[in-house]
Amino acid sequence: MSTVARRTVVSAAGGAGLVVALTACGAGSDGKAGADTGGKPDGGTSDAPQGAGAPLARTADIPVGGGKVLADQGVVITQPTAGEFKAFSSKCTHQGCAVSGVGDGVITCPCHQSLFDVSDGSVKGGPATSPLPPTPIKVEGDAITLA
Repeated sequence: MSTVARRTVVSAAGGAGLVVALTACGAGSDGKAGADTGGKPDGGTSDAPQGAGAPLARTADIPVGGGKVLADQGVVITQPTAGEFKAFSSKCTHQGCAVSGVGDGVITCPCHQSLFDVSDGSVKGGPATSPLPPTPIKVEGDAITLA
């Protein structure tokens, strides 16, 4: 066998092994091949919060002038003034880090210290230049849910 033919055979065998390994690793929660999308209609790539209708938080959990980051839902809920509730994506518009804190009227990103206003998600301090996108919510009684 020539050197070129040997390389071709080794490359093909390695490629076939990779396909088998990736197929096995890509088994979904049902045991079938393919990525487990976790029930997300877009194949698991959406950053949109999941579970509309289920309570995200209680109004008592959200302090006035502050808020609460719900990392699992990809949302941050704020209460800029008493009785007014807002929600935004918890993904920083600078480089996609998850915001981590809310207080004193600002939402803070820990990666590069971008600051966003709790009332409208606008940038209060960079390096981010775009506001946090709003997330529609509704308040019914003391329950805050996705709209």
